[in-house]
Amino acid sequence: MNPTRFGLPVAAALAATLMSGAATAQVSDDLVKIGVLTDMNGPASAPTGQGSVTAAQMAIDDFGSTVLGKPISIVIGDHQLKADIGATIARRWFDVDQVDLIVDVPVSAVGLAVQNIANEKKRLFITHSTGTADFHGKFCSPYAIQWVFDTRALAVGTADAVVKRGGDSWFFITDDYAFGHSLERDASA
Repeated sequence: MNPTRFGLPVAAALAATLMSGAATAQVSDDLVKIGVLTDMNGPASAPTGQGSVTAAQMAIDDFGSTVLGKPISIVIGDHQLKADIGATIARRWFDVDQVDLIVDVPVSAVGLAVQNIANEKKRLFITHSTGTADFHGKFCSPYAIQWVFDTRALAVGTADAVVKRGGDSWFFITDDYAFGHSLERDASA
């Protein structure tokens, strides 16, 4: 895995966002605090987990550990692939720990829960691991960036190819969570 692949987009988005006039007010104190909310031990930990933490630290180091003259620090949370745990951590980070930006957040249900909190608190959230098109569709937020494929792109490409080859019968074995339901819905549209 190349951790820089994920770290550079996070760093670029953070810099661009914090350098805009509207987002400058988002910095909660004299420290820019980034929360890496990820899966540290479960099935999503291989492509995210510690690699996401390392990538975020590499991006911060590449930036000279400051943005707008303020130091940057990282906090790490393990949402255990559970939306309620992810939402609780996000709320605590924003309300108590003064986290300015949450990044990563694999698994669509957790990503949507965190996006809801970020929207409520008017804080930033960047995901490269939440694939549901609902993220930028029906739950779109001005405080969130989705830096990843989505279910619409996956479904439309596959469904179009099958239809062009004469396929007209569809059967789904769908994962029973947000990503699976979104993928089935988008393929059926």
